[in-house]
Parts: sequence; structure tokens; C-alpha cells
Amino acid sequence: MKDDAFIWAQLSDPATQERAFALLVKTYGKRLYAHIRGIVISHDDTNDVLQNTFIKVFRHIDSFKGDSKLYTWLYRIATNESLTFLEQKSRKSGVSIEQLQVSEFETSGLDNEMDGEAIAATLQKALLQLPAKQQLVFRMKYFDELTYEEIAEITGTTVGALKASYHHAVRKIEDFIRAL
Repeated sequence: MKDDAFIWAQLSDPATQERAFALLVKTYGKRLYAHIRGIVISHDDTNDVLQNTFIKVFRHIDSFKGDSKLYTWLYRIATNESLTFLEQKSRKSGVSIEQLQVSEFETSGLDNEMDGEAIAATLQKALLQLPAKQQLVFRMKYFDELTYEEIAEITGTTVGALKASYHHAVRKIEDFIRAL
């Protein structure tokens, strides 16, 4: 994105860092919220994880070397924060991450938040049947429209493995929908 270079330049300068960080939050906040919400499901949990993501970004902005795009760095942090949050919540509740996500979906009212779009709710339910890795890859590719290369950079997974995960996810989603 064009904004990446400008924001990064502003973040690198102590005199403009605070204003640049506000621009960073404004530029990427909604996209990161949607990405995190797709993983942790709950609105309140999403806000907590998003806040933790931006805190981590602010604390570690000096470690960003510009080797990758700024938004892929942000997505990596958001993804890791989301998965860490789910793992901790899963351990505390004594259920798998997948069971936790299904439970969160059932109690979140997401069915109603989707303006009654049954297709969107069905897709969400199908996604929740997938293993966490396949969910993540599908969400990043389908909803966030990231390339395999960007997802590989964020997740630290090979492009080939991501393509396989996406392919399996699509097939499982299709099977879920056909079974309805």
C-alpha cells in the first residue's frame, strides 16, 4: 500500500511517531478488527486482542526493519495475538480451540449481526468446522484477500503448504454446505 511507506517514515521519526501511530490505527484498525474477529469470534475478545496487538506494535515498532510490508507485519502480530489468546482461553476452559470457537459463535449472536444473510452465517458455521490452521488460511485468502506470499510471510508457512490448506478448507466447506 502507498500508505505503508508514508506511515513507516512517520513512525521512524520520534517527532511524528504519535501522530503516525494514530494514522496506523485509523488505516488498519478496521481490517485488523475483522481479521481478529474471524478468529476469536467474540466482539469483546476481539477488542481486547486488537488493543493488545496495537500495544505490541507500539512497543516493538523499532524492531520493524521494513523487510516486509507494514500491513503483513501487523497481520502477523494480530494473528499471533489471536492464536495465543485462543490457546490460553482454550486451556482455561478445558476445550479445544475449535470447540471454543463454535461455542463463541453460538453465544455471540453473529447470526443476527449478519443482517439475516443466511449464506454468510452458513459460511461462518462451515469455517468453524475446520481445523484452526485451515480456518486461518481461508480467512486470510478469502476475506482479507491476501496473496499466498503475504500469508506465508505472516504465518511462517510455505506457499505450497498454504495452497494445500486452502484447497482442503474449500473442499470441506463445500462438503458442509452440500450436507445441509
